[in-house]
Amino acid sequence: MADQVECRGLWKIYGKRATESLAIIEQRGLTKDEVHQELDCVIGVRDVSFTVNEGEIFCIMGLSGSGKSTLVRHINRLIEPTAGQVLVNGELISSLNEKAMRQLRAETIGMVFQHMALWPHRTIRDNVSFGLEIRGVSEGERHRAAGKALEAVQLADWGTHYPDELSGGMQQRVGLARALATDPDILLMDEPFSALDPLIRRQLQDQFLELASVMKKTTLFITHDLDEAIRLGHRIAIMNEGIIVQIGTPEEIVTNPKDAYVAEFVKGISRLQLVYAHSVMRPIDLYQSSNEEELTDSPQVTLDADLNHLIDTAIDTEKPLVVVENGKPVGVITKRAILRAIQGKSVDSTSY
Repeated sequence: MADQVECRGLWKIYGKRATESLAIIEQRGLTKDEVHQELDCVIGVRDVSFTVNEGEIFCIMGLSGSGKSTLVRHINRLIEPTAGQVLVNGELISSLNEKAMRQLRAETIGMVFQHMALWPHRTIRDNVSFGLEIRGVSEGERHRAAGKALEAVQLADWGTHYPDELSGGMQQRVGLARALATDPDILLMDEPFSALDPLIRRQLQDQFLELASVMKKTTLFITHDLDEAIRLGHRIAIMNEGIIVQIGTPEEIVTNPKDAYVAEFVKGISRLQLVYAHSVMRPIDLYQSSNEEELTDSPQVTLDADLNHLIDTAIDTEKPLVVVENGKPVGVITKRAILRAIQGKSVDSTSY
């Protein structure tokens, strides 16, 4: 799968001495607070590198001020970096002239903000089709595209209404439809659901996942909510003070936090639907049993069975579970291993 977005050594420093400060920071390894105190500059993004694969939902999360929104605004060059490079579809966007950059934003990258800023005097259909309007697309064609996008977000019957006639959740869906109407390859979503009530937020997450499974848009999704990141993301990048502390799948983030900062984030997260058999099992050739027949007639589970399923399966048996791949046993899971996994602890091989 091809890399569609890539950041290489990206820095963003705010302040009159930004360029000068970069060299000093790299030489002395100053912290964010030290940079502010000594150089009167603020680090927004610090030496960030990552790639996002085509069709991937890549969640960037962190607390307020961690640099996540600053980072994502580099992808469509709303912000110029102090140093480093951003590539979209393999092209260095800093090399694009103003016209080419406008075209990239209009055709390749769509953005959904937390606050939709819909025009109150324009109908929902005209709000959604605005991006096509400024590209000079004919009225009939842009109305068809707007109708298709509104249908995708379940607002097909609201095209002739105005923003003040819609609820907050509906307006948020209009913002998503507006981004989809231009059929971009890449979506940048900056905390699009964070201002909504929990129930509506969950519904919109469900709808986004349904759309993502069909449209397969490459998505950079910004959030401060780890539950949301885990629910939506194929991979998650956790930021702190402008630095990406860890990148991994939801399972990797939860089961193997890189440091105390990430561990603090994940400590309250339920593991039941995030940890899978392949992480809990002991390879079958390493499994030590005093009874050679212990695995006879043991229940079988697949590598991708989650903890919920493992618990349900283990409840009705005293035997270990056998993990199979393509019909062949590859691992063993005991009840002890399941309990340790629920606790977030590994099982020592000598006590398995």
